[in-house]
Amino acid sequence: MSDTLSRYKKLDYQLPKENLAWQMREAGVENFGNDGVDTLPLLKPGADEILLRVDAIGICFSDVKLITQGSSHPRITGRDLVKEPVIGGHEVSLTVVEAGDNHKDKYKPGDRFMVQADIYYKGVSVAFGYVLPGGMQQFVMVGNEVLNGDEGSYLISVKPETGYAEAALVEPWTCVVASYRIKPRKTLEPGGVMLIAQVEGGNWELGEGLCADGKPGKIILAGVGEGLKSQICGCGCCSTEVIEIGKLQPEHVKALSQERTGDKGFNDVVVLGTPSPELAEALSACLGHEAVMAVLADKSIARPLQIDVGRVHYDYIDYIGAKSNKVSDAYSKSRDSNLVPGGTAWFIGAAGPMGQMHVQRAAKLKDGPKKILCTDVDNARLNYLKAGVADSAKENGVEIVFLNPMEAGLDAQNKAIDQMTGGKGFDDIVVLAPVAALITGAVPHLADGGLMNIFAGVPRGTIATIDLSVINMKGARFVGSSGSRPQDMIDTLAYTEAGELPTRDSMAAVGGIDAMADGVKAVKAAKFPGKTVIFPHIELPLTALTDLDKVLPNVYAKLKDGTFWTPEAEEELLKSKLEII
Repeated sequence: MSDTLSRYKKLDYQLPKENLAWQMREAGVENFGNDGVDTLPLLKPGADEILLRVDAIGICFSDVKLITQGSSHPRITGRDLVKEPVIGGHEVSLTVVEAGDNHKDKYKPGDRFMVQADIYYKGVSVAFGYVLPGGMQQFVMVGNEVLNGDEGSYLISVKPETGYAEAALVEPWTCVVASYRIKPRKTLEPGGVMLIAQVEGGNWELGEGLCADGKPGKIILAGVGEGLKSQICGCGCCSTEVIEIGKLQPEHVKALSQERTGDKGFNDVVVLGTPSPELAEALSACLGHEAVMAVLADKSIARPLQIDVGRVHYDYIDYIGAKSNKVSDAYSKSRDSNLVPGGTAWFIGAAGPMGQMHVQRAAKLKDGPKKILCTDVDNARLNYLKAGVADSAKENGVEIVFLNPMEAGLDAQNKAIDQMTGGKGFDDIVVLAPVAALITGAVPHLADGGLMNIFAGVPRGTIATIDLSVINMKGARFVGSSGSRPQDMIDTLAYTEAGELPTRDSMAAVGGIDAMADGVKAVKAAKFPGKTVIFPHIELPLTALTDLDKVLPNVYAKLKDGTFWTPEAEEELLKSKLEII
């Protein structure tokens, strides 16, 4: 290790008096960077603050969405960007420079950290890189929101030997890991509002265990017969408010939600019998955050439904069902979100930066799927993905097919699906492209008990035409997730530092502080097949790793197979480009 790099890691150099930062003052990626990088004073931390050095930052498509939407973005709605600019960026690797008096015992100069960006302080979301200043700068100051948040400290400790880029890329990998940890709610929402809409006669039963975690605060019975009503009154929920109404018509659902939930939406909706398409759509539109909608029926709904798939992703809406006449069957039999061991999986939009992480993870799992279909419309990205997962797939005996449906055609895609699944459909379908039509086209290929993970951040209000009957006729399930929690990041970092998750393999381009705006624009344009990482304390034009031979051949020589980032390449880069006094 060069003396310069060693001094940098030990903070054994003269800190600058200024902090270079990229601030967002108006919406639009095309406007980001027009004024260049800002020069801010480098401040000393107050008693409850810590000054951290930003060693590396990955640029996320969420950063692009923030910059594109500006003050209309839901995390900063109404913010005056001229008076209060945003410093974005949340995929960071940090080093403590100085801790204020109240934190000196816990945080020492040179300590390494990442940030769990989804921060809550006194019950309010104050996300790092959105509400709070993020990592698109050389140094960042954090205070009590980060250090004493609702879940404790949102700084996650990193081992000294972990690479800077490797640590920065743990955050997007954490979102991938967290998406397979979604646990279905097996009971009714305690204290929530439950709606039971009976649309067909029959001997309906509640079943056991629905109130194991607590009783609903309110149960609305719409057209429910005496048999089921007597079970509700005798199930120990007598302290729950029970409201009886007649048969529910589609045009009355919204008003009922407004009256009985304050327009927050129902927490649980149970439909007994096959609903009309219009009723099912109306009920779907009135589901609350983290709501469950269960359909119990042995016949399909008359037509596919218009479903807001953005809410599945961002609001964690869960659709479940069963052919049974027992409500508890729909809840209890709902499978978890792990990929089925030894099963079949289809990754749609597989070759984008996040898609590659999903496929890499699946190929490396010892108990993962044995057959994987990867589809994407970019051949270069597919080839990059293939190179990145070939060794893991071979080692674990995983059959992987890579296919461009735009080039090969849908008939070829459907043939590949039939060959891979034996006509039974996929156990898991993971949607990584925010395109409603892709979701619509994939639903018929779910197997019995199959799960569709709508991982792509399709905006709320994105309507897809979905045959929702797969939830009751096939026992299929739709899930989605946004972000992660601190424990997810801790676990993902542990996998990374143990060599089980190659986060650095996701990196495809590199730049210095001067390349931040170009990096944002490149991510929006999907210029590179993997992640873009900026090292804020060097100057370097935005460069694909595969083009480093033309710019820094000494760094290129340290890449794996001339393509993938390595700890040795990072050390060589910093030795070559760091300028400290």
